[in-house]
Amino acid sequence: MATPAPDGITQEHESNSRRANPWPLVLLTVILGAGLTGLFAGQAPVVRNTSNDRITLVVQTPETLRNGMIFETIVEVTPRKPIDDLVIAVSDDLWREMTINTMIPAASEERYKDGSRQFSFGKAKPGETFRFKIDGQINPPLFAGTRGKIAALDGERELAALPVHIKVLP
Repeated sequence: MATPAPDGITQEHESNSRRANPWPLVLLTVILGAGLTGLFAGQAPVVRNTSNDRITLVVQTPETLRNGMIFETIVEVTPRKPIDDLVIAVSDDLWREMTINTMIPAASEERYKDGSRQFSFGKAKPGETFRFKIDGQINPPLFAGTRGKIAALDGERELAALPVHIKVLP
């Protein structure tokens, strides 16, 4: 014997003709899939490099970040000829609205000159790769992105430079 339906429940409610709407599940799947592919940041860093008869310059940094994210930039310089005073210069525009937490190794001298922050490391021998690690964080006001350049100098003479663009998502 069938039990009577509760008040307010009709035969229409018990029918299998109405199914759950699949679109919320489809939308959630698309958003999660895009996030897992790195579309919203979190991808491996982009490696940029340039080379000439004096040095090879390699910069590894993320291309897409989100506000508040901590990131790492690695600058590698391999001289082909002796360098009297290896200087890594980071343009002011690139670090706008970023907090730089650590830089390893520490520079022997730091200065601001010609629109860039310059870090001096002394002599560099041919064939020996110098590696400079920078840890930073994106400040909340930075939106859409930032661009600038990272250069290697011998004293005040630029040896090589690479443009860097970082897209910042909310």
